[in-house]
Amino acid sequence: MANSSSDRKKEENLYDSWMNNQQEELKELQNAIVYARKNELNDDELNELLRKMVNNFQEYANGRSRLARVDVSPFFAPTWCTPLENSVLWIGGCRPSSFIRLIYALSGIEIESHIAEYLQGMKIGDFGQLSGKQITTIDKLQRQIILEERKFSSRLASLQEDVVDQPFAMAARIYNAERGENEIEPLNKHGEDMSNLLEEVDELRMKTLKEILGILTPIQGVEYLAAAKRIRLCLQQWGKKREQEHNSN
Repeated sequence: MANSSSDRKKEENLYDSWMNNQQEELKELQNAIVYARKNELNDDELNELLRKMVNNFQEYANGRSRLARVDVSPFFAPTWCTPLENSVLWIGGCRPSSFIRLIYALSGIEIESHIAEYLQGMKIGDFGQLSGKQITTIDKLQRQIILEERKFSSRLASLQEDVVDQPFAMAARIYNAERGENEIEPLNKHGEDMSNLLEEVDELRMKTLKEILGILTPIQGVEYLAAAKRIRLCLQQWGKKREQEHNSN
C-alpha cells in the first residue's frame, strides 16, 4: 500500500469537499426547518431532503473506502484535521453511539431519570416532543451500537498488537537488505486489514444514521442533522482557533 503525495492530496481534497458540503447542507436544512414550521414543506419533501443527505454521506464513505485501499493510515491520523479534531476520532470518524447521545442532548433529557415516564408513554423534552416509544427504541439501538463498538475496538487493538508481535518481528529476522521486499509485505497485510476495519465501521455509522432517521419524525430528522452538522463545523473552527493561539505564543 504505497502512498504518494498525489494520493494524500486526493484524500485531503475529499475531506475539504465534504466539509464544504457540510456548510451548504446546513443552510439547506436550516431553511427547510423554517419552511416546515410555516407548513410550507410537508413530510414527503422533508424525507426527500433527508434521503439526499444520507446519499451524500454514503458517497463520502465510498470515496474514503476507495482511497483507503491505496493507503489507510492517513484516515486514522489525518493531517488535514486539527489536533482537536483528531483527539476525538475513533477509527477514522465519530463513534456511532455519539449519534444517539446527540438525540438525548437535543431533547434535554437524561434517560435514567425518566424511566417511569417513558414506560407510561409520555412525551418528554423539547426536541420535537420525543415519545416514550421513540425513547425505548433509541435506547435499544444505543445498547446494540455500543456492543458493536466494543467489538471493533477489540479488533483494532488486536491489529495494532499483531503488526508488532508478528509481521515486523518476522521481517526483522528475514529481511533482505538488498531487495527490501519482506519489509513491505507485513505492512501491506496490516494496511488491508485496517482498510477493511475502516470500511466496516463506516458501514456501522451509516446504518446507525439510517436507523435514527427511521425512528425520528421527518422534522425531527431535519433538526437532528442540522445540529450534527453545526457541531462538526464548530469543532473544526475551534480546532483552527486553538492552533492559531498556540502558534502565536
